[in-house]
Amino acid sequence: MSAPTTTSAVQDRIDAYWTGRAPAYDDHQQRPERRDLDRGAWAEVWSDALPPAPADVLDVGTGSGHVACVLAGLGHRVVGIDLAEGMLERARQHAATLDAPAGPPRFLRGDAVDPALPAGSFDAVVGRYVMWTLREPVDAVRRWMRLLRPGGVVAVVDSTWFPEGIGAGAETGIDAFATAYDEEVRAALPLAQAGSIEATADVLREAGLADVTITPLEALLELDRRHGVAPGHEVRLQHLVRGRVAG
Repeated sequence: MSAPTTTSAVQDRIDAYWTGRAPAYDDHQQRPERRDLDRGAWAEVWSDALPPAPADVLDVGTGSGHVACVLAGLGHRVVGIDLAEGMLERARQHAATLDAPAGPPRFLRGDAVDPALPAGSFDAVVGRYVMWTLREPVDAVRRWMRLLRPGGVVAVVDSTWFPEGIGAGAETGIDAFATAYDEEVRAALPLAQAGSIEATADVLREAGLADVTITPLEALLELDRRHGVAPGHEVRLQHLVRGRVAG
């Protein structure tokens, strides 16, 4: 019998997958026929979710920096963290070309589950497509809350990407994905195979956030229907899940 996969080994597999996937993932996000439409739609999502600019915002699991760059364009002061070096390389390339009112995002290597950043240094923590692949999500959100000032906001966008289970859908046609997200890794990710976005909202509530709301993002769904999604994926409704620190 093989030894159980450790937490660090789980994260190492996830990071290695997303580092290898970074060029294709980022290129797909930068498609010229959709890029400006995406930026406009996401700017509206985050404008509605966050305090007025300029605010100090932490983007956890920033990936290639899409959210961080949109937020900087809205006038926020943004720090993005990720553990996948390939993604951070792409993010820094985008930041270097960005003309933003409060300056471009800063990108740091850091763990979304336990960011090594000063307490009370942010007005908002955001994440896009992070919750489903997050180990220890309740503990992670509690740590994010410690980074927030009174009244600060946690706002995450995600979907139920694998409601039938990873291994049951078309997405697993990508061999590298199926290898990285094997049975042991999936067991460490409580939201990976959630059947409802309520599971994500429940994580925010259990962590102690107040006024947790779920907003379906119909405009993004329409964009996906018109322009398609990444190869091997399905069109799914995404949701903004938002809560605030009481006080």
